Amino acid sequence: MSTETAAHAELPDLTAGAGPGPAGDLSLLGDVDMTVTVELGRVRMPLRDLLQLQEGSVIELERLAGAPVDVLANGTSIARGDVVVVGDELGVRISELLGRIPS
Repeated sequence: MSTETAAHAELPDLTAGAGPGPAGDLSLLGDVDMTVTVELGRVRMPLRDLLQLQEGSVIELERLAGAPVDVLANGTSIARGDVVVVGDELGVRISELLGRIPS
């Protein structure tokens, strides 16, 4: 059996705002690309039903018509919003931000 003792390690303070720059300073991350997804809804279905889908098939989602859609960044919910038409394209008007980082 060894009789060595462990040395105490001094670690830097990793709490919010402890590093260089003001707390919540995200300016260094401004050019980082993220995948943003808007989720209308979800449904679980057996594989046999999935294989029977064809053009014109309708998939009923587990969400009410007119309910807000979820906005996700890299798979994490960040907001909710409403689907809007912008010219000939669809968009999302943000109605609620979730878990926003304080500035």
